[in-house]
Amino acid sequence: MRLANSLGVWLSGGVPVRIGPGLRTSFDGLDGLIVGGGVDIESRLYGIDTSDEWPYDPDRDALEIAALDWAERHDRPVLGICRGAQLLNVHRGGTLIHDLARSHPDYRNPRSVFPCKTAHPCAGTRLAALLGERRVSINALHHQAVDRLGQGMAVAAVDDHGIVQAVERTGHRFWLGVQWHPELMLWSPRQLRLFRALVAAVAGPEPQRQVPAPASMSA
Repeated sequence: MRLANSLGVWLSGGVPVRIGPGLRTSFDGLDGLIVGGGVDIESRLYGIDTSDEWPYDPDRDALEIAALDWAERHDRPVLGICRGAQLLNVHRGGTLIHDLARSHPDYRNPRSVFPCKTAHPCAGTRLAALLGERRVSINALHHQAVDRLGQGMAVAAVDDHGIVQAVERTGHRFWLGVQWHPELMLWSPRQLRLFRALVAAVAGPEPQRQVPAPASMSA
């Protein structure tokens, strides 16, 4: 999926730069950040001490949290995708639904790279300004979701069952996280708007500004 994220950045006029454990780990010279999909965030980071079967990647968790700290200090725009949207919330002290199948046994959560469910952008949000307030067809590859919101975070979209499908940070020029994978639906002009909005939010004097696309930071 990292190649698809890179393509989304490139199609939007940005220059994708790969970062990840074992690759580039410095954020110097970057103007924005994408935190992509992948394995679950370590549950202890949001207050759940468990040794269940879900795989974790502590090195990736540490690097991405450091990246968000950097983006916060330097007022850089951030787009979170799937795991990345969840991490934006955890970074601000929020929590996650650890497993939707266990906590919501009646919730239908199809998993597909193709559109398989519907998200409803919340009126007055940045996401609604980007995509419009009418419903959005989305894909889904997740088994977790945002639960308690972190400080300064707001719900930006929900699905038909009220499960959070997007979050954004209030009072910040661009911190937006979507639970779906827009990089796998670049054929949709509405999905491509998310990448274009990130690149447009990037500050800097350069005519082409670098936006890191995830390397090992993606599923």
